[in-house]
Amino acid sequence: QVQLVESGGGSVQPGGSLRLSCAASGSISRQYIMGWYRQAPGKQRELVATITGAGNINYAESVKGRFTISRDNAENTVYLQMNILKPEDTAVYYCNADAWVIGRNYVYWGQGTQVTVSS
Repeated sequence: QVQLVESGGGSVQPGGSLRLSCAASGSISRQYIMGWYRQAPGKQRELVATITGAGNINYAESVKGRFTISRDNAENTVYLQMNILKPEDTAVYYCNADAWVIGRNYVYWGQGTQVTVSS
């Protein structure tokens, strides 16, 4: 069983920065794709960024050039550096771990952390 705990959310003015962290208890092997998703009020949850164990990265178009995802496999932690934040980035951000192991899909979610961008 894996538990994901996010931290680093908060309130910031437009143009500011925040760094989110997701610490995994239990082993997150390189088989897991780690990701950040977000859900704004009244909207569906959407992908923000993912990173594989080999370091392959995918970003949503809306955050390219502003957000950076990284992971520390030794520390079982994934990060999301968010720069040049915009009001439309306001959402609850969720950490995700996803892997297929011996034909079975394992998916874990964190509890979410609120990010509010407002002047």
